[in-house]
Amino acid sequence: MRTRRVRMTGRETPASGRELKFRALMAELRRGILDGTWPPGSKLPTERALATETGLSVTTVRRAYEDLVALGLVERRQGAGSFAAHRPERDGGGQRIVGVLVPDTAFYYPRVLQGIEKELAAAGARLVLACSHYDPDEEDAAVERLLSAGVHGLLLVPSLHTATDPGRRAEELLALPVPAVLVERRLAAYGPGDPTEHVCTDHEGGAYDAVRHLRALGHERLGLVVRTDAPTTAPIESGFARAVGDLGLPGPPPYERDVMARWDPDRADRALAALRDAGVTAALCFGDREAALMLGAARRAGVRVPGDLALISYDNEFADVAETPLTAVSPPKYALGRLAAQILLKRLAEGEAAPLHQVQLRPRLVVRASCGGGRGAGGAPRGQGGSGRGGGA
Repeated sequence: MRTRRVRMTGRETPASGRELKFRALMAELRRGILDGTWPPGSKLPTERALATETGLSVTTVRRAYEDLVALGLVERRQGAGSFAAHRPERDGGGQRIVGVLVPDTAFYYPRVLQGIEKELAAAGARLVLACSHYDPDEEDAAVERLLSAGVHGLLLVPSLHTATDPGRRAEELLALPVPAVLVERRLAAYGPGDPTEHVCTDHEGGAYDAVRHLRALGHERLGLVVRTDAPTTAPIESGFARAVGDLGLPGPPPYERDVMARWDPDRADRALAALRDAGVTAALCFGDREAALMLGAARRAGVRVPGDLALISYDNEFADVAETPLTAVSPPKYALGRLAAQILLKRLAEGEAAPLHQVQLRPRLVVRASCGGGRGAGGAPRGQGGSGRGGGA
């Protein structure tokens, strides 16, 4: 049997440092159990021996073992010690089992999940779903549960945008004992240094296309309304600014930025007043909720949409049922889910022989009443002739 040293060095530090070391110990023990270094039934190091080896306290090691017991990866035997637990075989009679982790199952991700389910069903694979609710601790626990369920691969929407060190978080995910494809997440700031396999929406391109459409309708002074507590915000802001510059529009464009919790009718009233004072005649709003609040603010202020102010929403979750149906940038959610599943299945079939996929899908613009124009920058109709629910299907 192979032996494994747990590579944890240095003394514990208070608070966040101690928590990081605990997480690293958990990840190392989990990998050793799942990759067969400690086969089912094999005895694990004692708490005291592991504490001496890693430089951590016995209390921290005990906590790690207790969490692994809760996940079904470790068994405690009174008087005998801790042992790697017997787990369900991943074979599944030849059926692939794919774990899927999303942060939310109410908005945005249902269409992504439909795409994933469609592709996995066509391949005879089974899906196991987990939700993190945008909680990093729950995210880790959910990944552990999926691994304990015997999944062959993972489709993950991790909280990279809130991680203290996104690169390190990505490394932890890459070190999991099964292949992982990221969905709607990537290390954009790393450029070609991003090592992850991912399928994402080109949110920068979506914002760019919205600005280009408004410019084609004759608008020159544009504004941007965004909530800041989302991974989508940065690329939307970047795409908006790039389009304003490329199209020679006056700048800098006025931005109204705030966290989601503070977007309410009063905040929308202030945002509308600021945009109007800046001479804005058209705005891009992220997301549908914020755009709907801006519609309400316009109604209260006697501002006509689209006559006085044209609006484009970003997300297309419920833009078509707003009091004035909203033109919207529509991420290809369904297609994105299908493609992510295809890439993971290819990785499972071909292993390292498969190329690393790093894919971005461009959203489409669904034109409705709120921008006052039914033709895109090139003169061709955009997104007409249907309900406009979007989603890339």
